[in-house]
Amino acid sequence: MIPSITLGRTGITVPQNAFGALPIQRVDVDTAVRLLRRAYDGGIRFFDTAHAYTDSERKLGEAFAGMRDKVYIATKTQAKTGDKLREELEASLEALRTDYIDIYQLHCAPQCFRPGDGTGLYEALCEAKEQGLVRHIGITAHKIGVAEEIVASGLYETLQFPFSYLASDRDIALVKATAEAGMGFIAMKGLSGGLLTNSAACMAFMLQYPALPIWGVQRDKELEEWLSYFDKDITMTDELREFIENDRGELLGEFCRGCGYCSPCTVGIVINQCARMSQMIRRAPSQAWLSDYWKAEMARIDECVDCGLCKTRCPYELDIPNLLRKNLADYKDILAGRVQV
Repeated sequence: MIPSITLGRTGITVPQNAFGALPIQRVDVDTAVRLLRRAYDGGIRFFDTAHAYTDSERKLGEAFAGMRDKVYIATKTQAKTGDKLREELEASLEALRTDYIDIYQLHCAPQCFRPGDGTGLYEALCEAKEQGLVRHIGITAHKIGVAEEIVASGLYETLQFPFSYLASDRDIALVKATAEAGMGFIAMKGLSGGLLTNSAACMAFMLQYPALPIWGVQRDKELEEWLSYFDKDITMTDELREFIENDRGELLGEFCRGCGYCSPCTVGIVINQCARMSQMIRRAPSQAWLSDYWKAEMARIDECVDCGLCKTRCPYELDIPNLLRKNLADYKDILAGRVQV
């Protein structure tokens, strides 16, 4: 059974099983609305989206029109100034068909934004909260140092950060620190960008910590798998623990999470897939990875000019050009039959 979790001092209490609405931008409106309403009917009460997720907010607005008080909605802004934040907030409210947002988050923050830092972002957040447009203020980050600074600041009510069973000791300490600071912790990338495929292991791991996982969903099968845990006794068993340790041994180190923040590439490489082709072709086997389309996309790696822009954008500070070339070499070995998958 899924326990309830309270997000720090926000007082928001929901089942520890939430909906990440980034993927629904890839499906049509009818499909998205059906998935969102099924998620609600199945027990999910917390839905996370962002202004940057194209039409995701509008799909949530369509799904929950007339029942706004029955769900919690968190969204995000990538604004760099207070004025831009207010503009994006108004757009989000309109798209979501609501007059308030439960948690409004600064999206993929490169620093801990503070009052008086010259951006006006924190002041704009507080003003929106005073006006009742925002009930709680949060922030999302990908870099552990930035996340630790955010927790220490005491300025935000929630932190969203990547967290899965590939977490380091430092990541786990961060989750515990948010709880001690009275902050809610929202766990993104619980499947590490699709590399983790055992949902029971992912859920059992997550339930050990004061973290609210937002599972990205775009298919019925995916949703039903997460909803099934409302009716199952999911605990960390020796079998799951062994599975996790084996996965950690295989995956820990330098790997692409598929977030896409490195894009666009100056020569058109689909970095967030090509830089993790070795893992995907093994962990999510499909002949599609060997199609003419992906052969052509992988071949683009030879056109890399080492401009370095992707490295400056990567929140995990990966050596992306080198990672791409390693994946291309492996891919060529697979195609030539020198490596079996």
